[in-house]
Amino acid sequence: MKKIYFALPGNEDLTEILIQKEKGEKGIVEIRSFPDGETYVRIISDVKDKKVFLVCTLDQPDTKLLPLYFLAKTAKEFGAKSICLIAPYLAYMRQDKAFNTGESVTSTYFANLISGFADTLITIDPHLHRRSSLSEIYSIPTTISHAAHHISAWIKYTIDKPILIGPDGESEQWVAEVAKNANAPYIILDKIRHGDRDVEVSIPDLDKYKDYVPVLVDDIISTGRTMIETICHLKNGGMKPPICIGVHAVFAKNAFEEIKKSGAKEVITCNTIPHESNRIDISDLLIL
Repeated sequence: MKKIYFALPGNEDLTEILIQKEKGEKGIVEIRSFPDGETYVRIISDVKDKKVFLVCTLDQPDTKLLPLYFLAKTAKEFGAKSICLIAPYLAYMRQDKAFNTGESVTSTYFANLISGFADTLITIDPHLHRRSSLSEIYSIPTTISHAAHHISAWIKYTIDKPILIGPDGESEQWVAEVAKNANAPYIILDKIRHGDRDVEVSIPDLDKYKDYVPVLVDDIISTGRTMIETICHLKNGGMKPPICIGVHAVFAKNAFEEIKKSGAKEVITCNTIPHESNRIDISDLLIL
């Protein structure tokens, strides 16, 4: 079955890589906004009886969802055999429980929306947190790939004598895997989150790692408060300036600049979300 790839706005570079690797067809689509803010979608390529791949990383998802929905429904209307959503970063995974009366469990509702117009989903390191798998909320087949090996390889061949540092207990299994494949030691911090931008971090004894390069590893870098707090502790502990690595470069507001100003030697991310910090290519993880 022929494969055709459509890039939602902002996803052109990654889509081009996937097309070349899969020898797929480049889909031509026009997406723009009317003066009143409504979305216009027109598929110019022939999609009849083809497997359609929609490439759309879902940071800032509220502005992306309707164009994505319209494109998927239009492709089906014009004979697409199937719709596969490639979303390297999958949004709406954090709010997976109602902590207060009346709260919306948005991860479930968002999953219902995606499952309603896509036949399959491919993503990388979703923030499952209290869920054991995407199948708990998505009713379509999902494929999860992991960036740990790619991050390990980058660390192994780029950093001399690294010590990996995980932000909290939830990250231990993931950080341990990265450390093992990078042949590096690791430590895990204790983190208490008092609010979105109020994070308290405790650092274990670092004396034996003074001549190592600290590498802070996390799946999502959003506000950056955890990394900034950790960098401050490392600086006070006499450690070298750390290298901060994240899978997903969310970087809320000016988080990227704040992390660099706090004393990070370098901030590195995978190209799941387009950003100037992208150094680790994970495109091969998005191929079925």
